[in-house]
Amino acid sequence: MESKLQLHGFNNLTKSLSFNIYDICYAQTEEQREAYIDYIDEMYNAERLTQILTDVVKIIGANILNIARQDYEPHGASVTMLIAEHELTGGEPDNEESPGPLPDTIVAHLDKSHVTVHTYPESHPHEGISTFRADIDVSTCGLISPLKVLNYLIHSFDSDVVTVDYRVRGFTRDVDGTKHYIDHDINSIQNYLTEDTQNAYQMIDVNVYQENLFHTKMMLKNFDLDNYVFGVNARDLGAEEAASIEERLKREMLEIFYSRNVQ
Repeated sequence: MESKLQLHGFNNLTKSLSFNIYDICYAQTEEQREAYIDYIDEMYNAERLTQILTDVVKIIGANILNIARQDYEPHGASVTMLIAEHELTGGEPDNEESPGPLPDTIVAHLDKSHVTVHTYPESHPHEGISTFRADIDVSTCGLISPLKVLNYLIHSFDSDVVTVDYRVRGFTRDVDGTKHYIDHDINSIQNYLTEDTQNAYQMIDVNVYQENLFHTKMMLKNFDLDNYVFGVNARDLGAEEAASIEERLKREMLEIFYSRNVQ
C-alpha cells in the first residue's frame, strides 16, 4: 500500500480547476433570440448559480462563510462565496484519480482559495446562432481536491462544448524539508469523469506534465437538431433549411472546440 506523505505544517499547494461550458442554440428571429436569452437568464440566474455552487462546496467538503451574488442588466450573473475548509476525517486527502458524484457567476473562498462562476449569454442576428457560456473556477488549498466537482458541474449545465484546465501551483514541504510540487498522481483530467460522460464526448488532452498543467477539451458526440432549435420543431423545417441550420451549428461547435474559425 502506498505510504502517506507526511507534511511539515499546512499543505501549501494550490489546486486550480478552471473550465468553460458552452451551450449552443439556433434562434432564427429576433423574438426567438430574445426569448432564448431570457430563458437562459432565468435558468441560470444568481439564485440558481448560488445553489449549484452550494452543492460544489459540499462535494469538496468545505464550509460556506459568506455569499455575495449579482444579476446583471441586460443579461448575466455572478456569485461570490467565502468558504473555509472542513477537517477531513483522519486528515485523508481525497485526491484519488476517480470521478466525483453526479447531480440528482459564483466565487467561493477557502481560506486562501476560491470558487467562481460568471455567465455570458450572447447571440448573432445574421447566422441565428446564440451561445451561452459559463466560466467556472475552483481553486483550493490543503486536503481539498476540486476535481471531484467535474461531473456535477458538467451535468448541471447544457454542456455542448467544455474546456477544462487543472493546475497544481506552489510547493509544500514534508517533515524532512523536501519540497513537493504535487501531492497526488494524475495523468489526465478524463480519469475524473464517469464512463457515461467519457462516452458522450469527443475529448482531446493537451498536458504539460513537468509543469503539473492538464488541459482537456470536450465536444458532445451525438447531434439531434431538435435539441438546438429554439421556438420551432426541427420536423417543421424543410430539408434544405434543416441541413443549413445543422451545418451552422456544427461549425459553431467545432470553432469553439478548436479555438479557431473554420472557413
